[in-house]
Amino acid sequence: MAERYIQFRGENEMEFLRTFPDKDSCYSYLAHHKWNAGFVCPHCSTTEEYNCSTPHHKRCKNCQRLISPTSGTLFHNIKFPIEKAFYIAFKMGATTKSVSAEQMSKTVGVNRKTSLLFQHKVRLAMESSGKYPLMGQVEVDEAFIGQEEEGVVGRGALDKAQIAIAVEKHGATGIKRVYIQKIDNASAGQLKVLFEKHISPTAKVLTDKWRGYSPLAELYDITQEKSQPDKNFKVMHRRV
Repeated sequence: MAERYIQFRGENEMEFLRTFPDKDSCYSYLAHHKWNAGFVCPHCSTTEEYNCSTPHHKRCKNCQRLISPTSGTLFHNIKFPIEKAFYIAFKMGATTKSVSAEQMSKTVGVNRKTSLLFQHKVRLAMESSGKYPLMGQVEVDEAFIGQEEEGVVGRGALDKAQIAIAVEKHGATGIKRVYIQKIDNASAGQLKVLFEKHISPTAKVLTDKWRGYSPLAELYDITQEKSQPDKNFKVMHRRV
């Protein structure tokens, strides 16, 4: 049976609910993305399949196993309706602020433990593979996070953690992707780790005049500007 292809992009909740109103629409979506390039049995690697009477499933012609479109995904063997799981994944991906398990359980109608466990699975699935470095226009900076220390500012802070931040810009003011990495100090050696792991050598990098970036200019296309509050680095220093 040919799968009805559904495509969804965006953050519009009403559109999401129209696109995935029931179990069938969710399974159809997973089946398309799982087998769009052809069937491969996860058990014996056979590429031949039987026509299957179970909607959205495949049966391997060699080992006879019935393969669900949820296998190998975070939706496999869940104990509550898949359309609710889709909604939780959507809310976590489309919302900039964290949604508590308590609130999510009330919203979708599952118990708190179920919501907590599935939200944990979603967070694990959302972790970056590190295979896709930032490209295009990228801003880089370092910062301290933690409680304020009276009379101490910036690099003089002792009880704060230091991080390096890389932001891939989207247009003039938008943010496409962000990587944040804890560093021991802002030396070139520490900053180089962030660059090597998360920034493409083809990226156009903008950063401030901190001397730790100067040695990296031999390997990356780096432009250094003096940081001027409210005048430059507006993507990096935006307030939310």
